[in-house]
Amino acid sequence: MASDAPGQNNPKPLRETTLPPLLINPRKRIPLLKTATHHPIPEPTLPVQHSKTHPAQAPDASSSSATTASIFFIGTATTVLSYGGGTSSGSGGGIRLLTDPNLLHAGDHVHLGPGVRATRRTEPAVADLGAVPPVDAVLLSHYHEDHFDREVEARLSRDVPILTTAHAAGCLTRGRDEPFRAVRAVGVFEAVVIKPEGGTQGDGGKGKGRRMEAVRVTGLPGKHVPPGPLAVVNKLLGAVPPTNGWLVELGWVEEAAGGGDDFRSGYRIYISGDTLYVDELKEIPARLRGDRIDLMLVHLGGTTIPGPDMPLVMVTMDAEQGVRLMRLVDPDVTVPIHFDDYDVFCSPLDDFKKEVEAAGFGDRVVYLDRGDEYRFAVPET
Repeated sequence: MASDAPGQNNPKPLRETTLPPLLINPRKRIPLLKTATHHPIPEPTLPVQHSKTHPAQAPDASSSSATTASIFFIGTATTVLSYGGGTSSGSGGGIRLLTDPNLLHAGDHVHLGPGVRATRRTEPAVADLGAVPPVDAVLLSHYHEDHFDREVEARLSRDVPILTTAHAAGCLTRGRDEPFRAVRAVGVFEAVVIKPEGGTQGDGGKGKGRRMEAVRVTGLPGKHVPPGPLAVVNKLLGAVPPTNGWLVELGWVEEAAGGGDDFRSGYRIYISGDTLYVDELKEIPARLRGDRIDLMLVHLGGTTIPGPDMPLVMVTMDAEQGVRLMRLVDPDVTVPIHFDDYDVFCSPLDDFKKEVEAAGFGDRVVYLDRGDEYRFAVPET
């Protein structure tokens, strides 16, 4: 079992490799549906039921030194992250990301490995992929049907950019009649900056000191299978796929007149992905070297396979492990997701709430129902 001892000083950088940037045009996003030739007008808007903010403070959208952002919770690990220019309700501009798209309905089934099937118990906050506003990219933590369901896989445009693991990239691009054409593999401690093409913000394309909203995504470690003999067997069989966590930094790039740009981070979001609490996670705070995580989206549920009737192996964090991760990463705010949508989730949200209160972390957690959003401010740096 992984200890809770803090990681030692680690000379390795958080980003060992920076990949070529992903250039986007938020004013001309690719339609999500592969059958669409243009966006519906007006664009779909997300059905926000409640807007929640930091337990101690609300975002000051009127401040000239901050940019508003939001996380809209659809269900399972599916969220829409909107930063600047637009909001989660679907206005244009800014940068918008979709995480782990799963839009199946109550009673639908997903395949999670040899002999492992799960049944959805809840309804997503949006009816289907066509009801999601266009996005600039998809962040896919791993290739599992409860994170990239068969309906999304069949209907999603092959030209929508997807950032994911090398394993998932191979599944999406090789040996298929209709391969996805805009998939990028992002390894652990590899980073890619998502930024607008030249001329979409700033000085109108004159190329002098433009300051543009941008997002930097870094792959982080995660283990979907507990260490030991089972991990060795899984590596041979490939039953449970490898998974990434993500560090999503909201910030800016400033393009110099002589070329190149410099990313400046204003807000850090850690998305745990479907991991257990393992020693590899201790590298995250060690490599951050004192940089604060502002928001953590933690995947919970205590997912147990092959199923609730035979709970042999837990493959995502339960309530106790989730609180241990809060202690390790020490985020300013934590939002739990991935906790009750499928019948293989055996650690209910109420268990996490009890652990949170027992640890004295009650004022550092925001709970979202499907259809709620969390709004926050990104201070300029």
